[in-house]
Amino acid sequence: MSGPRILVVDDEADIRGLLKEILSEEGYEVDVAANAAQARASRARQLPDLVLLDIWMPDVDGITLLREWSAAAADGCPVVMMSGHGTVETAVEATRLGAFDFVEKPLSLAKLLRTVERALDAGRRHRQSGKLVGAALAVPLGKSKLMQQLRAEAQQLAANPAPVLLIGEPGSGRDAVARYMHEQGPRTAAPFVQLTASSLREADAEALLFGREAAGAPAAVGLLEEAGEGTLFIHGMEDLPSAVQRLLVGVLESNQFTRLGGSEPMSLRARVLSAAQPGIEQRAGASLRRDLLARLNVFVIRVPPLREYAEDVPELLRHQVDRLVDADGLTFRRFSVAAQNRLRNYPWPDNIRELRQLVHRLLSRGGSEEIRLEEVERELTMQTPQDEPLVKQDLLALPLREAREQFERAYLQQQLLLCNGKVGQLAKRVGMERTHLYRKLRSLGVDFRNVTEE
Repeated sequence: MSGPRILVVDDEADIRGLLKEILSEEGYEVDVAANAAQARASRARQLPDLVLLDIWMPDVDGITLLREWSAAAADGCPVVMMSGHGTVETAVEATRLGAFDFVEKPLSLAKLLRTVERALDAGRRHRQSGKLVGAALAVPLGKSKLMQQLRAEAQQLAANPAPVLLIGEPGSGRDAVARYMHEQGPRTAAPFVQLTASSLREADAEALLFGREAAGAPAAVGLLEEAGEGTLFIHGMEDLPSAVQRLLVGVLESNQFTRLGGSEPMSLRARVLSAAQPGIEQRAGASLRRDLLARLNVFVIRVPPLREYAEDVPELLRHQVDRLVDADGLTFRRFSVAAQNRLRNYPWPDNIRELRQLVHRLLSRGGSEEIRLEEVERELTMQTPQDEPLVKQDLLALPLREAREQFERAYLQQQLLLCNGKVGQLAKRVGMERTHLYRKLRSLGVDFRNVTEE
């Protein structure tokens, strides 16, 4: 009996050959495709159990193929994206479009085989339960009262077919809430399709939304049709071009659309969720059509910024560490109590997205098992723009006592570096008696003994 069938789609012959050799030795049946046409033909001959799909290809890119195949997500075939120019943003975007996971080139053999096993297992579970659960964005996490209320509100509205507007700051996890609502509702087995408003151009928006028909050519499926009975998520509503707003209003009013070049109207069957930044209501009538907003904000959910549920930061840090260790094979590290407390008191201007990126950098750079306060401080300092004062970046979000302690810690750490770790020079520089300065450094958790070594 042959093993699971894997389709490898990559325009580089060396990569195709290497993957076929490695996966065949592991007992898998492997087919390869050099471009989109060959990939489509292979899937038509026999549906694979897994597709390894390169993003950057010369004719039709992998994201386009992924979008095309996501309409058939019910077939239970997971897709793992590959890229030699991977970024966190690319990985997130691929996941939003339905990819199970994302691996970077040059490929790590251990990670590749682990990802293949996880994807195949997810495909088997899908065929049993009718639901494909990817490595995707996490559900809104946290034990705080605020996050419990958010999950409860999202669950309550998940089964309601009416449009919901998610209002929150950039990076606050509005996309995770939207996906959570999709998975908690009756449409979970249907596609989750995201429309990123800032990526739309007025010139090709109609074809992208509605699809296109042309004589002698197969019909191109648009996002509205692709969403089917599932969910259409409009991300960044404030960035919608005016022409696209007009198109959407027409669709939402009539619940119908027609492919570009076609004549037969099609019904809008998807549930519509959208996301916008705070203050979107004030834009109505100016850069945003009032009738569009009225159609999309039947219900409104406020997604809070991370600084409003800072007590959940330690849990979020642990979750991100576990996820990266499991998914990317990074070395496990734990945050010290002092580091956790520091991050609880950080205002997170870029919210959950910033927390994910911080954990990824700390684990990627490696080091001792414990992530200490000094390492966290260095990361935060490196990410702070040089032309903005520390107070504006960090301290205004804190109570007075904590703000004072944080300022003293940051101030003395920087001064200590300027003094090459010599406390005697530091005492003269800051005008403090040495004994009192030692007590102050210890109370703030500043490890002056390691400054010179580092």
